[in-house]
Amino acid sequence: MKSIAISGTSRDVTKRKEATTIRKSGGIPCVLYGGSEQIHFAAPELTFKNLVYTPNSYLVDLNVDGKEYKAVMREIQFHPVTDKVLHIDFLELKDGKAVTIDVPVKLTGSSSGVKEGGKLILKLRNLKVKALPTNLPDKVEIAIDNIGIGQSVRVGDIKIENVEMLDAKNNIIVAVKTTRDVAAETPAAAAAGAAPAKAAAPAATPAKAAPAKAAPAAKK
Repeated sequence: MKSIAISGTSRDVTKRKEATTIRKSGGIPCVLYGGSEQIHFAAPELTFKNLVYTPNSYLVDLNVDGKEYKAVMREIQFHPVTDKVLHIDFLELKDGKAVTIDVPVKLTGSSSGVKEGGKLILKLRNLKVKALPTNLPDKVEIAIDNIGIGQSVRVGDIKIENVEMLDAKNNIIVAVKTTRDVAAETPAAAAAGAAPAKAAAPAATPAKAAPAKAAPAAKK
């Protein structure tokens, strides 16, 4: 997995309105946990641009007052109105200890089902994985060339060495659905290929009854 370097300075959380002061000066208050102690620090807002506003996942080479840490971004707090980043939590990584993160899904190729008129639907844009830091993938690539109409790829279909998939195995990641146009063409094509029905035989004309013979007159 690729890394992004971020440098920050420690902050004093015992001071009142300390976080507000940092934000007003163009910084973001942060905390690093998961190690022997929590480390509270701040860094310029622009430092996090390529880490926060991207669909990709990264490891973070964090430097706080000259001391280096390996970490992953765990949680971001946004302002409810302006969407401005208010606070970021980082998890410190340890060699030999597995970590859980979300990684993006990347589709490759061209679906045969789409070429036939189907619609490609990506249901899961990120997958939750668990692995040692050295085995964490940048993304999960899925080749869609052989996905036809009505077919899908589920979490259980994904196999990555030394990586555990944590989403439900039955969850659909990507699928090709039938569109209305395709559905409309199907019965029309079936009707066109069907053999013409034979004309019904004309109804038989009922036979005319023979006229009844007059009874012989009685002798006097």
